Amino acid sequence: MKEEDLDWLVYHRIPEGAPVTVETLAAGCGLGIPDVEASLIRLERSCIVGRTANSVRLLSFGEALIHNQVKY
Repeated sequence: MKEEDLDWLVYHRIPEGAPVTVETLAAGCGLGIPDVEASLIRLERSCIVGRTANSVRLLSFGEALIHNQVKY
């Protein structure tokens, strides 16, 4: 599977407004944890998701905008 397709799948499995663990996300996507971790790194680099020690959540539009402004 291409990275873009993998990222799209992972992104759409993250529930809105609630954090989810990487393990739960991997199980829901039918993927291994290393694949999900790699995708989350790309999504975080793109300022789409926010991560804590063991969970991930979608960033709101405002949060994504601020993250992009700080980054660039």
